[in-house]
Amino acid sequence: MPYTGCLVCHVAGEGKAGTLKGKVPGSHLHALKGVQCAQCHGKVKKPAPVEMAKCLACHGATAKLAEKTAKVKPSNPHESPHYGTDADCNLCHHQHARSENLCAQCHKFDFIVP
Repeated sequence: MPYTGCLVCHVAGEGKAGTLKGKVPGSHLHALKGVQCAQCHGKVKKPAPVEMAKCLACHGATAKLAEKTAKVKPSNPHESPHYGTDADCNLCHHQHARSENLCAQCHKFDFIVP
């Protein structure tokens, strides 16, 4: 049986962003760009984080992402002294909740995680 909790944020029916209720987490930017939920989540029977392999399939290798964000100040969010470039995307980017800067739990950073 498919997961039915979707209707907390979505209205019934077909479509992309038009089915979303109000403001949504940053991950729904994918929906606004035409990426359908099933492209990342697959056939959902119960909610679970998207596996990092799905993120990398579209966004590329983490080392390449770290190159793209190398000039972000005060520190490159994709190249950590603790994780290198291998941090799991889900540590900071959440599909159905506000994303967070994991590093800011111990360090002070002012940038916002999309």
